[in-house]
Amino acid sequence: MAKVLVSNLNKYYDNGFHAVKDVNFTAEDQEFVVLVGPSGCGKSTILRMIAGLEDISSGDIQIGDKVVNKMPPKDRDIAMVFQNYALYPHMTVFDNMAFALKLRNEPKAEIIRKVDHAAKMLGIEANLKSRPGQLSGGQRQRVALGRAIVRNPKVFLFDEPLSNLDAKLRVQMRSEIVKLHHQLQNTMIYVTHDQVEAMTMADKIVVMKDGIIHQIAAPLEIYNNPANIFVAGFIGSPAINMVDGKIIRKDGSLAFDSGDFICKLAPQQLEPLASYENKAVVMGIRPEDIYDARFDSMADSPQSFVTLCDLVEPLGNEYHVQLKTTKYNFTARFDPKELPKVGQQLEITLDMFKAHFFDPTSENRLY
Repeated sequence: MAKVLVSNLNKYYDNGFHAVKDVNFTAEDQEFVVLVGPSGCGKSTILRMIAGLEDISSGDIQIGDKVVNKMPPKDRDIAMVFQNYALYPHMTVFDNMAFALKLRNEPKAEIIRKVDHAAKMLGIEANLKSRPGQLSGGQRQRVALGRAIVRNPKVFLFDEPLSNLDAKLRVQMRSEIVKLHHQLQNTMIYVTHDQVEAMTMADKIVVMKDGIIHQIAAPLEIYNNPANIFVAGFIGSPAINMVDGKIIRKDGSLAFDSGDFICKLAPQQLEPLASYENKAVVMGIRPEDIYDARFDSMADSPQSFVTLCDLVEPLGNEYHVQLKTTKYNFTARFDPKELPKVGQQLEITLDMFKAHFFDPTSENRLY
């Protein structure tokens, strides 16, 4: 087991492209850290630099008590699980899982014990004599995991390992990986572009864009207190609703004026937003914090106005409703009570206590 410390990490390519920009984060011993962001944000490049598969332009990577910048991959005591499985097609499952152990010249009995133990843990003991081409995608991913597990490394690295699987299998496999982490108690660093994977798997999330870290925090902290507009929009499904407007004074109190509707601020927002009176702001409101005003809501600070129902998406346990005003579109997540009809006017309630406010220039959270 080991802590991974990434300090002032940069990556430049020969064409001058700056892919990773002064990245700093720590994966504590036994912690599950997820790097998440859109394609091209530099997350896989960071993982490959930790693994020793990419050269470091500047900065340091420390695994345990050793700086590993110049250390070859085989000496870093890490195991990497790739997106494309990277299995040897001519070898059996057993031989794929045992390959690294054979290179270490471990005793045959010990190899058999370790492979059997990992295979039982992953539920693939019946497939040990099969070749990868005879397996399903989920089984191949389990073999790739098993090959990493038998090495018992200090650090596991995962590079979008579930992106080739169908939706149902992805849900199953992410649960299996979390269970493995609880069993093995190794440090794990996981790269994905899927914010649902990040939210459900991580102890700590590192949110990236354009080679820069935008926020590092626990999943619920990032969801409830996003650092800026990008993080707020990237984390959460359906995505947060963003509305431009300004803070005004109305009936002796502060309110948010979008130009289409006016909502009084929650009492907890009055003091931190007082200095923004008559200034432009961006308000974010998540779909679950918008309610159908025809029914009792859970809003702590309700503010209502009329919209037009534009689209209804029934999902069984809930439905997503597309709403619009003259200037703005909203997505709301409603309980399955009475289904609104497309084209009808619908009064909705926003829970202003749950609203997020951002500076339109810096895009940072205001408080």
